[in-house]
Amino acid sequence: MADTNIRRSARAASMRKKSKKGINLARLKKIKGLKVFSQFMIYFLLICVGFVYLKPIIEMISKSLMSAQDLVDPSITWVPKTLTKDNIASAMETLNIKKSLPTSIWFSALLAVCQTVVASTTGFALSRYKFAGRTFWLGMIILAFILPVPLLMVPRLMLVNVFQDATGTVIMGTIWPQVAMAILGQGTYSTILILIFYNFFNMIPTSLDEAAMIDGASAFKVFYHVAIRLSLSTILVVFMLSFVFNWNETFTTTTILSSGNMELIPVKLSTFDNDAISGESTSVNEAYKMAATLISIFPLLILYALVQRQFIEGIENAGITGE
Repeated sequence: MADTNIRRSARAASMRKKSKKGINLARLKKIKGLKVFSQFMIYFLLICVGFVYLKPIIEMISKSLMSAQDLVDPSITWVPKTLTKDNIASAMETLNIKKSLPTSIWFSALLAVCQTVVASTTGFALSRYKFAGRTFWLGMIILAFILPVPLLMVPRLMLVNVFQDATGTVIMGTIWPQVAMAILGQGTYSTILILIFYNFFNMIPTSLDEAAMIDGASAFKVFYHVAIRLSLSTILVVFMLSFVFNWNETFTTTTILSSGNMELIPVKLSTFDNDAISGESTSVNEAYKMAATLISIFPLLILYALVQRQFIEGIENAGITGE
């Protein structure tokens, strides 16, 4: 009887072990299935979001290479039957790319440098120094970002006219009003650039400033050796954002600059139809416009491709992602 009981208990124990192993295997399979499903959904969402962003660019490239016959053919959506470079060549000629491209690059870079320098100093001052009206000025910076550009353009033009009347120097139609606005913190979206630096400098411990001051560093040395040395990636982000803002900005540029003084790609793109009709080309189709738009954004795509890793790192360090 004792042997029988022992055998029964051993069988029951083995059955329990087998059942536990079966349950554990089922749980593992279920967990692996959920993990695979979650990864599938993540990649699916990423592909969908990526397609939303890439679809306009892919469609732009596709249509810029289409002929006039492919555009009117309802059976052609993405891949043209005959590839042609005539649209790109004609668009480059209308945009006067040999002259407008280098002009647009140095003009946007000049304004971006001015805005980056001013935004860094302003953001550091608002982050590190306590003075009367500091909260008020922060509120005014946010308000300036909310107000539309045409509304702010009126007082800026009034100031330019007052300066011209007082000095007798005509600066309308030149780059100097926009350079002055960038230096004075009134450039294109300067407020958001200031807030990026302000948020980043707030994340730097003030103990580093105090340690530098104990070693005899002045305020400028603290700013340069502590703040600037730690914010190189943020400087790159602000510079690139400012470059893109100034590249795409046409309202202020067309208001201050006369079209004959400086040829810029975005400004010429805004009047592309009129320029194309007045030139040799009399047929302005969708492929022609897509080719011109692709040419206008191509320098920005190259710039981002060159500094993509540093740009993403700077965004993470600046806290733009909310982390």
